[in-house]
Amino acid sequence: MKRIIFSLFLISAVCTTAFADEGMWMTDKVDKRTRELCDCVVAIDFMGTGSLVSPEGLVITNHHVAYGDVFALSDKEHNFLEDGFWARTREEEIPIKGRSVQFLKGTVDVTAEVQELIDSGRIKPGLMMMRKLGGIMERRYKEKTGYEAILSSAWRGDKYYISLYQEYKDIRLVGAPPSRIGAFGGDVDNWEWPQHKGDFALLRIYTAPDGSCAPYSPENVPLRAEKYLKLSKNGYREGTRTTIIGFPGSTDRYSSSAKVDYLTSVQLPIQTSIRGAQMDIISKWMDRDPEIRRKYSNHFFGLSNAQELYLGELQCYKRFDAAGHKRQAEEGLNAWLDADPARRQKWGDPVGALRDRYSRVAEAYSDYHYFRECVIRGTQLEPVASRTAMLAARYSDDKVPGIRRSTQRNYDQTDLRVERELFRYSLETFYEHVSDPMLGPWQTELKAKFGKDYDAMCAFLWDGSWMSDPAQIALYLDPKADMKAFLDAHADDPLVRFFEDERIVKYNKVLAEIQGTPDISALTRDYTHALHAMQEAGKVKPYPDANSTMRVNYGKVCSLSPRDAIHCDYYSTVAGLLEKHDPDSYDFCLPAALQSALKAASPKMKINFITNNDSTGGNSGSPVLNSRGEIIGLLFDGNKESLASEVLFTPDYNRSVNVDIRYVVWILKEFAHFDRIVAELGV
Repeated sequence: MKRIIFSLFLISAVCTTAFADEGMWMTDKVDKRTRELCDCVVAIDFMGTGSLVSPEGLVITNHHVAYGDVFALSDKEHNFLEDGFWARTREEEIPIKGRSVQFLKGTVDVTAEVQELIDSGRIKPGLMMMRKLGGIMERRYKEKTGYEAILSSAWRGDKYYISLYQEYKDIRLVGAPPSRIGAFGGDVDNWEWPQHKGDFALLRIYTAPDGSCAPYSPENVPLRAEKYLKLSKNGYREGTRTTIIGFPGSTDRYSSSAKVDYLTSVQLPIQTSIRGAQMDIISKWMDRDPEIRRKYSNHFFGLSNAQELYLGELQCYKRFDAAGHKRQAEEGLNAWLDADPARRQKWGDPVGALRDRYSRVAEAYSDYHYFRECVIRGTQLEPVASRTAMLAARYSDDKVPGIRRSTQRNYDQTDLRVERELFRYSLETFYEHVSDPMLGPWQTELKAKFGKDYDAMCAFLWDGSWMSDPAQIALYLDPKADMKAFLDAHADDPLVRFFEDERIVKYNKVLAEIQGTPDISALTRDYTHALHAMQEAGKVKPYPDANSTMRVNYGKVCSLSPRDAIHCDYYSTVAGLLEKHDPDSYDFCLPAALQSALKAASPKMKINFITNNDSTGGNSGSPVLNSRGEIIGLLFDGNKESLASEVLFTPDYNRSVNVDIRYVVWILKEFAHFDRIVAELGV
């Protein structure tokens, strides 16, 4: 058994290279000792990151990474989101259905093998190319190695890699603080600085008694780990060098100026406007009724996180002139292409072609996004309509139980009053913005009948549907009921017809027709390949966009000056946390027991801190490591100014927001009195 501790020189030496701060580096670009640290970091189904912190399979991650699991394990009698959860014994650790974690065991450059498949004609370029390539390559490497294999591309197909993973499927919840600690400040503080969140949760990996991977069984035992990370007791100061390791989801830093212009003028304004209105509706109902808050907490959490992200991106792209930076880079690219006729012949004019294509499809993309936001995700009943229509078209007795279970989950997590108001808003927004030619026959008939009287249209559709009638819902879900007879009786359900009248396929087809050949995807691939070639020719060390593969980034603890005449320190404290406490605000009301414990603590105890590490979604839960390889914090957020980093890294403003690991330990000890886990952590 050993904890991983490394010398000051080994990590800081890498930090002083061109790698520092900007860059999400693949593990083959870092030193051997840092790669050993990577052995202690896991993907949590590639939606977040965790760290192995004990020899008995204990994993620490963010509260918001485990939020959906804590929500799923809660009920009216045991609301773990509100009350927290602490397994006082090993037997009380709760299995999390469907959850798994992945250890990276190796990465293989398979570019040559993929190119051979393409050259042979077995794989042809197109929408399904990556899926077909993945099927072949992943099967090939799983058979070779015995590990789970995932194919990924870098620089839009300039390079291909297989990542090999050891996957464990018996994962159990060990501990999670109440949401008012883990998500303190809620939507208001999201993407802001300073913050004061105790954003952590504890899981445990279980294996078969022989140590092999196995699904849940009462006979399973905790993973016996030879390597794990140590928690730092000494903290940090401004300038402390930091390393983060994790599985960042996606970035688009090779995007064109045309793409950024499209995002700021079409996609992001539509998404932020609609989702903001949806949040206002749901929030109003949640404030009225605690049971509605319980039902919608997970949905609202996801909606809120996305809304803040999109709104921040829209503001930052404009503030930092992301499109202008892209145009400047494109001038350099065009000059490089013009310097050699062979280059220009090979890549053509991807910059001009992309500008042309995006200008052609602006209106069609507007229709597409309004349809997605209003019809597909405007309410949580669209999936119910989709499943019902599928059953009616291809009735099959063996599909009925699964569809009933899925529908039951939809209704368990919704309130029909909330969904009706969401639908009324979506209905008007859809008809006011989508072009008439894109409406389906039934949608067109409704418009002719009701015009702009959306109240009457909503009443006709909603009140006349079985999906809003509790008695009919109960019949639909009754395992003894005759499903075929039910479907026949409701064949002309007006609400199901509205949802199913047109599908996204029509919108995609129109977009494809307008773009012609080559389309935006093909032109973006050529554009990215040309940029990558220019970087390598100029001896720049490029890093590929994030794509949920493991990455390493280097930075330091540092303060922030977000705007003129404003300076923010690099840490927040207990004093600031208590100042924010507001008993009349759900998001800022601290649990009474925490208040008492905090008042007895030092007002200078650090809660959160910031670094200039380069991170994005998927890095949530990543360990923030000092030069000894010890955990000083867990990354859980970015600041609003960093939200341009999807397409453009802003070195003076980009910050990663982290919870101090000493605050985590303090919560475990002084608030939760979780002595068995404190002892297991060795603190």
